[in-house]
Amino acid sequence: MKFDISRYVRDFLLELKPYQSAREEYIDQGREMILLDANENPYPSELNRYPDPLQRKLKSRIAQWRNVNPDQIYLSNGSDELISQIVMGCCEPGKDSIAIVPPTFGMYAVVAKTLGVGVVEVPLTKTFQLDVEALQKIDSTGTKVLFIPTPNNPTGNCFQTADIETVIKRFQGIVVVDEAYIDFADAPSFLNRLIDFPNLVVCQTFSKAQGMAGARLGMTFAHPQMIHFLNRIKAPYNLNSLTLKAALKQIENQKKVKEQVVEILSERKRLETAFAHISLILECFPSDANFLLIRVDDSKLRYQQLLEAGIVVRNPSNQIGCKNTLRITVGLPQENTLLIQTLQTLNS
Repeated sequence: MKFDISRYVRDFLLELKPYQSAREEYIDQGREMILLDANENPYPSELNRYPDPLQRKLKSRIAQWRNVNPDQIYLSNGSDELISQIVMGCCEPGKDSIAIVPPTFGMYAVVAKTLGVGVVEVPLTKTFQLDVEALQKIDSTGTKVLFIPTPNNPTGNCFQTADIETVIKRFQGIVVVDEAYIDFADAPSFLNRLIDFPNLVVCQTFSKAQGMAGARLGMTFAHPQMIHFLNRIKAPYNLNSLTLKAALKQIENQKKVKEQVVEILSERKRLETAFAHISLILECFPSDANFLLIRVDDSKLRYQQLLEAGIVVRNPSNQIGCKNTLRITVGLPQENTLLIQTLQTLNS
Protein backbone atom coordinates (compact mmCIF):
# COMPACT_ATOMS: atom_id res chain seq x y z
CA MET A 1 0.00 0.00 0.00
CA LYS A 2 1.84 3.08 -1.28
CA PHE A 3 1.63 6.05 1.06
CA ASP A 4 3.64 9.25 1.16
CA ILE A 5 3.10 10.77 4.59
CA SER A 6 4.70 14.06 3.51
CA ARG A 7 1.71 14.73 1.24
CA TYR A 8 -0.65 14.93 4.18
CA VAL A 9 1.13 16.44 7.19
CA ARG A 10 2.99 19.63 8.07
CA ASP A 11 6.60 19.51 6.89
CA PHE A 12 8.29 20.80 10.01
CA LEU A 13 6.57 18.17 12.17
CA LEU A 14 8.20 15.42 10.13
CA GLU A 15 11.52 16.75 11.37
CA LEU A 16 10.39 17.02 14.99
CA LYS A 17 12.48 14.99 17.40
CA PRO A 18 9.90 13.45 19.74
CA TYR A 19 10.32 13.29 23.50
CA GLN A 20 11.34 9.79 24.52
CA SER A 21 11.72 8.20 27.90
CA ALA A 22 15.13 6.67 28.50
CA ARG A 23 13.65 3.23 29.15
CA GLU A 24 11.60 2.84 25.97
CA GLU A 25 14.29 0.82 24.20
CA TYR A 26 14.37 -1.72 27.04
CA ILE A 27 10.64 -2.38 27.41
CA ASP A 28 10.43 -5.20 24.89
CA GLN A 29 13.58 -6.96 26.07
CA GLY A 30 12.04 -8.41 29.23
CA ARG A 31 15.09 -7.49 31.30
CA GLU A 32 14.90 -6.69 34.99
CA MET A 33 16.19 -3.14 35.20
CA ILE A 34 16.90 -0.75 38.06
CA LEU A 35 14.81 2.24 37.02
CA LEU A 36 16.57 5.44 37.96
CA ASP A 37 15.78 7.49 34.86
CA ALA A 38 12.38 9.15 35.44
CA ASN A 39 12.50 10.59 38.97
CA GLU A 40 9.62 8.39 40.13
CA ASN A 41 8.89 7.41 43.70
CA PRO A 42 10.81 4.09 44.00
CA TYR A 43 8.46 2.52 46.57
CA PRO A 44 6.34 -0.10 44.78
CA SER A 45 2.62 0.42 44.27
CA GLU A 46 0.18 -0.07 41.43
CA LEU A 47 0.89 3.42 40.09
CA ASN A 48 4.37 4.50 41.11
CA ARG A 49 5.82 3.94 37.62
CA TYR A 50 4.98 5.79 34.41
CA PRO A 51 2.91 3.76 31.91
CA ASP A 52 4.31 2.42 28.66
CA PRO A 53 4.18 5.49 26.35
CA LEU A 54 3.41 3.27 23.35
CA GLN A 55 0.87 1.04 25.13
CA ARG A 56 2.35 -2.09 23.54
CA LYS A 57 0.45 -4.68 25.57
CA LEU A 58 -2.94 -3.10 24.97
CA LYS A 59 -2.24 -2.51 21.28
CA SER A 60 -1.29 -6.15 20.86
CA ARG A 61 -4.60 -7.25 22.38
CA ILE A 62 -6.61 -4.73 20.34
CA ALA A 63 -4.86 -5.94 17.19
CA GLN A 64 -6.13 -9.47 17.86
CA TRP A 65 -9.61 -8.21 18.74
CA ARG A 66 -10.02 -5.90 15.74
CA ASN A 67 -7.99 -8.03 13.30
CA VAL A 68 -5.38 -5.41 12.43
CA ASN A 69 -1.65 -5.09 12.95
CA PRO A 70 -0.33 -3.36 16.09
CA ASP A 71 1.51 -0.81 13.95
CA GLN A 72 -1.87 0.32 12.58
CA ILE A 73 -3.13 1.40 16.01
CA TYR A 74 -2.89 4.74 17.79
CA LEU A 75 -4.45 5.15 21.23
CA SER A 76 -5.60 8.52 22.51
CA ASN A 77 -7.08 10.20 25.55
CA GLY A 78 -10.57 9.93 24.13
CA SER A 79 -11.29 10.59 20.46
CA ASP A 80 -11.05 14.32 21.20
CA GLU A 81 -7.28 14.03 21.56
CA LEU A 82 -7.06 12.25 18.22
CA ILE A 83 -9.10 14.97 16.53
CA SER A 84 -6.70 17.57 17.93
CA GLN A 85 -3.66 15.58 16.83
CA ILE A 86 -4.95 15.12 13.29
CA VAL A 87 -5.88 18.78 12.84
CA MET A 88 -2.64 20.02 14.42
CA GLY A 89 -0.55 17.53 12.47
CA CYS A 90 -2.05 18.14 9.03
CA CYS A 91 -3.19 21.77 8.96
CA GLU A 92 -1.17 24.98 8.95
CA PRO A 93 -2.87 27.57 11.20
CA GLY A 94 -4.16 30.58 9.31
CA LYS A 95 -3.74 28.77 6.00
CA ASP A 96 -5.41 25.35 5.87
CA SER A 97 -8.90 24.07 6.64
CA ILE A 98 -10.79 20.96 7.64
CA ALA A 99 -14.10 19.91 6.07
CA ILE A 100 -17.15 18.75 8.03
CA VAL A 101 -20.64 17.54 7.05
CA PRO A 102 -23.16 19.30 9.30
CA PRO A 103 -25.19 18.48 11.22
CA THR A 104 -22.23 16.71 12.80
CA PHE A 105 -20.16 16.21 15.94
CA GLY A 106 -19.30 19.64 17.29
CA MET A 107 -15.74 18.94 18.42
CA TYR A 108 -14.35 18.87 14.87
CA ALA A 109 -15.06 22.57 14.39
CA VAL A 110 -14.21 23.52 17.99
CA VAL A 111 -10.76 21.93 17.71
CA ALA A 112 -10.07 23.50 14.32
CA LYS A 113 -11.04 27.00 15.45
CA THR A 114 -9.04 26.63 18.66
CA LEU A 115 -5.97 25.80 16.57
CA GLY A 116 -6.53 28.63 14.11
CA VAL A 117 -7.60 26.30 11.31
CA GLY A 118 -10.49 27.06 8.96
CA VAL A 119 -13.69 25.03 8.70
CA VAL A 120 -15.40 24.22 5.39
CA GLU A 121 -19.00 23.08 5.81
CA VAL A 122 -20.60 20.71 3.29
CA PRO A 123 -24.13 20.14 4.67
CA LEU A 124 -25.83 16.78 4.44
CA THR A 125 -28.79 16.29 2.13
CA LYS A 126 -32.37 16.62 3.40
CA THR A 127 -32.31 12.88 4.17
CA PHE A 128 -29.11 13.29 6.20
CA GLN A 129 -26.86 11.60 3.66
CA LEU A 130 -23.54 12.80 2.24
CA ASP A 131 -23.75 15.34 -0.57
CA VAL A 132 -21.16 13.54 -2.69
CA GLU A 133 -21.30 16.03 -5.55
CA ALA A 134 -20.66 18.97 -3.22
CA LEU A 135 -17.86 17.13 -1.41
CA GLN A 136 -16.09 16.58 -4.72
CA LYS A 137 -15.90 20.34 -5.22
CA ILE A 138 -13.82 20.98 -2.09
CA ASP A 139 -10.61 22.88 -2.78
CA SER A 140 -8.02 20.20 -2.09
CA THR A 141 -5.12 22.65 -2.00
CA GLY A 142 -6.16 24.06 1.35
CA THR A 143 -8.57 21.54 2.87
CA LYS A 144 -6.42 18.86 4.44
CA VAL A 145 -8.78 16.72 6.54
CA LEU A 146 -12.39 15.59 6.07
CA PHE A 147 -14.32 14.24 9.06
CA ILE A 148 -17.15 11.76 8.38
CA PRO A 149 -18.87 10.28 11.47
CA THR A 150 -20.93 7.19 10.65
CA PRO A 151 -23.28 6.53 12.37
CA ASN A 152 -23.61 10.28 12.45
CA ASN A 153 -24.08 12.43 15.52
CA PRO A 154 -26.66 13.96 16.05
CA THR A 155 -28.76 12.34 13.30
CA GLY A 156 -27.99 8.72 14.30
CA ASN A 157 -27.90 7.27 10.79
CA CYS A 158 -25.12 5.60 8.84
CA PHE A 159 -24.05 7.07 5.53
CA GLN A 160 -24.16 5.00 2.35
CA THR A 161 -21.00 2.90 2.10
CA ALA A 162 -20.63 3.57 -1.63
CA ASP A 163 -20.81 7.33 -1.01
CA ILE A 164 -18.07 7.17 1.62
CA GLU A 165 -15.88 5.11 -0.71
CA THR A 166 -16.34 7.64 -3.51
CA VAL A 167 -15.40 10.51 -1.23
CA ILE A 168 -12.29 8.75 0.11
CA LYS A 169 -11.09 7.97 -3.41
CA ARG A 170 -11.45 11.53 -4.63
CA PHE A 171 -10.49 13.59 -1.59
CA GLN A 172 -6.82 14.54 -1.74
CA GLY A 173 -6.29 14.81 2.02
CA ILE A 174 -6.92 12.60 5.04
CA VAL A 175 -10.44 11.22 5.49
CA VAL A 176 -11.31 10.45 9.11
CA VAL A 177 -14.23 8.00 9.38
CA ASP A 178 -15.43 8.31 12.96
CA GLU A 179 -17.11 5.06 14.05
CA ALA A 180 -17.89 5.91 17.66
CA TYR A 181 -21.32 4.22 17.38
CA ILE A 182 -20.44 1.39 14.98
CA ASP A 183 -21.22 -1.34 17.55
CA PHE A 184 -24.91 -0.41 17.36
CA ALA A 185 -25.10 -0.47 13.55
CA ASP A 186 -25.65 -3.19 10.98
CA ALA A 187 -23.36 -1.44 8.51
CA PRO A 188 -19.83 -2.86 8.21
CA SER A 189 -16.86 -1.04 9.70
CA PHE A 190 -14.33 0.60 7.41
CA LEU A 191 -11.51 -1.12 9.33
CA ASN A 192 -11.14 -3.74 6.64
CA ARG A 193 -10.78 -1.00 4.00
CA LEU A 194 -7.53 0.43 5.36
CA ILE A 195 -5.59 -1.62 2.84
CA ASP A 196 -7.64 -0.10 -0.01
CA PHE A 197 -7.38 3.56 1.04
CA PRO A 198 -4.00 4.81 2.32
CA ASN A 199 -5.52 8.20 3.23
CA LEU A 200 -8.21 6.60 5.43
CA VAL A 201 -8.17 7.00 9.21
CA VAL A 202 -10.78 5.09 11.24
CA CYS A 203 -11.70 6.12 14.79
CA GLN A 204 -13.46 3.97 17.35
CA THR A 205 -13.92 4.38 21.08
CA PHE A 206 -14.36 2.68 24.42
CA SER A 207 -16.84 5.38 25.46
CA LYS A 208 -20.08 4.07 23.92
CA ALA A 209 -20.88 0.35 23.61
CA GLN A 210 -17.85 -0.57 25.74
CA GLY A 211 -19.25 1.49 28.63
CA MET A 212 -15.95 3.19 29.52
CA ALA A 213 -16.65 6.89 28.86
CA GLY A 214 -15.00 7.78 32.17
CA ALA A 215 -11.75 6.10 31.16
CA ARG A 216 -11.26 8.36 28.11
CA LEU A 217 -9.84 5.93 25.56
CA GLY A 218 -10.04 6.31 21.81
CA MET A 219 -8.72 3.92 19.17
CA THR A 220 -7.42 5.06 15.81
CA PHE A 221 -6.55 2.76 12.92
CA ALA A 222 -4.55 3.94 9.92
CA HIS A 223 -1.54 3.34 7.67
CA PRO A 224 1.57 2.53 9.78
CA GLN A 225 3.29 5.73 8.59
CA MET A 226 0.38 7.82 9.87
CA ILE A 227 0.43 5.96 13.18
CA HIS A 228 4.17 6.53 13.50
CA PHE A 229 3.64 10.23 12.83
CA LEU A 230 0.89 10.51 15.46
CA ASN A 231 3.13 8.80 18.02
CA ARG A 232 5.87 11.34 17.27
CA ILE A 233 3.69 14.36 18.05
CA LYS A 234 1.70 13.06 21.03
CA ALA A 235 2.44 13.67 24.70
CA PRO A 236 4.72 10.86 25.96
CA TYR A 237 2.32 9.49 28.58
CA ASN A 238 -1.08 10.38 27.14
CA LEU A 239 -2.80 7.33 28.67
CA ASN A 240 -2.67 6.44 32.34
CA SER A 241 -2.07 3.00 33.82
CA LEU A 242 -5.60 2.63 35.18
CA THR A 243 -7.14 3.19 31.74
CA LEU A 244 -4.77 0.68 30.12
CA LYS A 245 -5.57 -1.95 32.75
CA ALA A 246 -9.33 -1.35 32.53
CA ALA A 247 -9.29 -1.61 28.73
CA LEU A 248 -7.44 -4.93 28.77
CA LYS A 249 -10.05 -6.26 31.20
CA GLN A 250 -12.97 -4.93 29.15
CA ILE A 251 -11.80 -6.56 25.93
CA GLU A 252 -12.30 -9.91 27.65
CA ASN A 253 -15.86 -8.91 28.56
CA GLN A 254 -17.37 -8.78 25.07
CA LYS A 255 -20.17 -11.28 25.76
CA LYS A 256 -21.66 -8.85 28.26
CA VAL A 257 -21.11 -5.91 25.90
CA LYS A 258 -23.03 -7.69 23.13
CA GLU A 259 -25.87 -8.51 25.53
CA GLN A 260 -26.10 -4.86 26.52
CA VAL A 261 -26.09 -3.75 22.88
CA VAL A 262 -28.98 -6.13 22.13
CA GLU A 263 -30.99 -4.68 25.02
CA ILE A 264 -30.20 -1.10 24.00
CA LEU A 265 -31.38 -1.80 20.44
CA SER A 266 -34.56 -3.41 21.80
CA GLU A 267 -35.20 -0.37 23.98
CA ARG A 268 -34.51 1.92 21.03
CA LYS A 269 -37.24 0.12 19.12
CA ARG A 270 -39.62 0.48 22.07
CA LEU A 271 -38.97 4.22 22.18
CA GLU A 272 -39.54 4.52 18.42
CA THR A 273 -42.87 2.71 18.75
CA ALA A 274 -43.98 4.88 21.65
CA PHE A 275 -42.89 8.12 19.98
CA ALA A 276 -45.13 7.35 16.99
CA HIS A 277 -48.17 7.83 19.25
CA ILE A 278 -47.10 11.11 20.88
CA SER A 279 -48.42 14.01 18.83
CA LEU A 280 -45.86 16.60 20.01
CA ILE A 281 -43.26 14.39 18.28
CA LEU A 282 -43.59 15.22 14.60
CA GLU A 283 -40.88 12.86 13.36
CA CYS A 284 -38.53 10.21 14.71
CA PHE A 285 -35.55 9.75 12.43
CA PRO A 286 -34.12 6.27 11.70
CA SER A 287 -31.15 5.47 13.90
CA ASP A 288 -28.16 3.14 13.72
CA ALA A 289 -26.83 4.35 17.08
CA ASN A 290 -27.76 4.26 20.78
CA PHE A 291 -29.81 7.43 20.50
CA LEU A 292 -32.73 8.87 18.59
CA LEU A 293 -33.21 12.24 16.94
CA ILE A 294 -36.80 13.46 17.10
CA ARG A 295 -38.44 16.56 15.68
CA VAL A 296 -40.95 18.15 18.02
CA ASP A 297 -43.37 21.07 17.87
CA ASP A 298 -41.18 23.33 20.03
CA SER A 299 -37.75 22.00 21.00
CA LYS A 300 -36.91 24.82 23.42
CA LEU A 301 -40.17 24.35 25.34
CA ARG A 302 -40.00 20.55 25.39
CA TYR A 303 -36.33 20.55 26.40
CA GLN A 304 -37.12 22.79 29.37
CA GLN A 305 -40.16 20.73 30.37
CA LEU A 306 -38.14 17.52 30.34
CA LEU A 307 -35.43 19.24 32.37
CA GLU A 308 -37.99 20.27 34.97
CA ALA A 309 -39.13 16.65 35.10
CA GLY A 310 -35.58 15.57 35.86
CA ILE A 311 -34.73 14.28 32.39
CA VAL A 312 -31.72 15.67 30.51
CA VAL A 313 -31.68 15.36 26.72
CA ARG A 314 -29.78 17.27 24.03
CA ASN A 315 -31.14 20.13 21.95
CA PRO A 316 -29.21 20.33 18.64
CA SER A 317 -31.77 22.67 17.04
CA ASN A 318 -29.12 25.26 16.17
CA GLN A 319 -27.45 22.84 13.75
CA ILE A 320 -28.17 22.78 10.02
CA GLY A 321 -31.29 20.76 9.25
CA CYS A 322 -32.07 20.16 12.92
CA LYS A 323 -34.65 22.85 13.70
CA ASN A 324 -36.91 21.84 16.61
CA THR A 325 -35.11 18.56 17.27
CA LEU A 326 -34.06 16.76 20.43
CA ARG A 327 -31.43 14.02 20.67
CA ILE A 328 -32.35 11.35 23.20
CA THR A 329 -29.99 8.63 24.40
CA VAL A 330 -31.48 5.18 24.98
CA GLY A 331 -31.35 4.67 28.74
CA LEU A 332 -32.14 1.81 31.08
CA PRO A 333 -35.63 0.26 30.63
CA GLN A 334 -37.02 2.04 33.68
CA GLU A 335 -35.54 5.35 32.53
CA ASN A 336 -37.07 4.93 29.08
CA THR A 337 -40.44 4.15 30.62
CA LEU A 338 -40.31 7.34 32.67
CA LEU A 339 -39.32 9.32 29.57
CA ILE A 340 -42.31 7.93 27.64
CA GLN A 341 -44.69 8.65 30.50
CA THR A 342 -43.37 12.20 30.84
CA LEU A 343 -43.74 12.90 27.13
CA GLN A 344 -47.29 11.48 27.21
CA THR A 345 -48.09 13.86 30.06
CA LEU A 346 -46.66 16.82 28.13
CA ASN A 347 -48.70 15.70 25.16
CA SER A 348 -52.02 16.02 27.00
